[in-house]
Amino acid sequence: MPIIFKLSKNIEDQIDRFLTMVYDSGQIFQDAVSDYLRERVSEFEKKIGIVTEYEKVADRLREQIEKQLYLKTLIPENRGDVLAILENTDNVIDSMKSTLLYFSVEKPDIPDEFDPLFEKLTSASVKSVESLIKAISCFFMDLQSVNDLIAQVSKFEEEADQAALMLKRKIFTKDIDLCRKIHLRYFANSIEQISDYAETVSDSLAIYTIKRLV
Repeated sequence: MPIIFKLSKNIEDQIDRFLTMVYDSGQIFQDAVSDYLRERVSEFEKKIGIVTEYEKVADRLREQIEKQLYLKTLIPENRGDVLAILENTDNVIDSMKSTLLYFSVEKPDIPDEFDPLFEKLTSASVKSVESLIKAISCFFMDLQSVNDLIAQVSKFEEEADQAALMLKRKIFTKDIDLCRKIHLRYFANSIEQISDYAETVSDSLAIYTIKRLV
């Protein structure tokens, strides 16, 4: 990663690894939700373990990067922007881990007819995360390309919102107990929130990009 900020090779490598952990967790998260919907319990639990480990590694990397940034000569304003990006992105992977743990603990009973919409919602949320990670990488390497990727984050976040709304409408028109409807809505919201986190980070990234370009 040829970072445009004046960072050491070690910090560059750590940022690369951190972003890779978050990006890869997205695909594993999507596969895990698919496993849950198809009642592949063993595969689902294994993927929870992987995402949990990735989240721990990402958290350690973020802490190491923060310590090194404070010790290096990076301009304080730039340092603050980098730290904010990493800290907020860490919330994204934490949200994916937490959502999978909610599935594991609460075991929502999802009717088969809702599977396609749950998968559509999950796919859109994961795509928003992947676009975010690409945008962050460009923030360090090629500022001119950041805004196009930020637009992609917003696009997929909107797709997630639409899929979540459609899913919740179907949930509340189905003839099942209200408590079950609320439970299913909770999981739709939890998956949708991942894309919201991604968009929040991308909004901040847009501001940091403008600051670098002017």
